[in-house]
Amino acid sequence: MKKLATLTLIALIATPLSAKVTPAKRGLAFAKTHCAACHGISANSSSPNPEAPPWDDIANRPGTTRETLRVFLRDSHNYPDAMQFTVKRRNIGDLAAYMITLQRKGYHPGI
Repeated sequence: MKKLATLTLIALIATPLSAKVTPAKRGLAFAKTHCAACHGISANSSSPNPEAPPWDDIANRPGTTRETLRVFLRDSHNYPDAMQFTVKRRNIGDLAAYMITLQRKGYHPGI
């Protein structure tokens, strides 16, 4: 038992802090699985569905904050008819945390 506890402690110490799963990382993982079929979910990407805006365009709209994204994502009537699912509350904060990482100073949307 002592050996197992020691090995666990060593593994925890050896794990780099960058390996920590953050809300933004969880948001990206969710987006890859549930959103990328329609939206461009990374910086400078285009959306597979031309009617679905790339997320960096959304994130860089004036006044966009993590909180405004949370409100948008939880307010289901904001979604277009083409969207066939709602985002569960447990994923909203993670998605907003990821989307806000796409903000860039001097951003100009692609044509």
